[in-house]
Amino acid sequence: MVASMLRRIMAFIVLLLAAVASVGAAGAAEDRVILKIDGKIAGSGDREFTRSQLESLGSGEIRTSTPWHEGVQTFEGVPLDTVMRAVGAQGSKVVVVALNQYRTEIPLTDFADYKVLLAMKRGGQYMEVRDKGPLFVIYPFDGNPNLKSERYYNRSAWQVRSITVE
Repeated sequence: MVASMLRRIMAFIVLLLAAVASVGAAGAAEDRVILKIDGKIAGSGDREFTRSQLESLGSGEIRTSTPWHEGVQTFEGVPLDTVMRAVGAQGSKVVVVALNQYRTEIPLTDFADYKVLLAMKRGGQYMEVRDKGPLFVIYPFDGNPNLKSERYYNRSAWQVRSITVE
């Protein structure tokens, strides 16, 4: 009887520790810097953003098909023109760099003209690195036939880690 009670107590402690660890991991993901912006921006020094800081800037949604997914997808994140206003971008283009060192240049005018999104979620779930996350530059391809071209597909960087305003 004592052994049975001890097993139940140990099982409860293991469940409690697992719950605490998962809450800690979720909090750590929100507090970890996932984007650095530098270059021609207001103020002195680089700006770093956590997921929660990016989310606090505002939100947007794009429903579109992409060359990298099957069917129409729903992406959620912060509009890139909002991000650029928040850092006081003063250039004419940005250089986006991904975790794998992929680099692409995007004119700042694209962000307002096409409502480009810095997506953090696809299908309501935060995107992990293995799913093109944590950040994905996404254009509303289905909203404008001109966007369905290599030029704009190449600008749609995923696993974004930094943006330099030039």
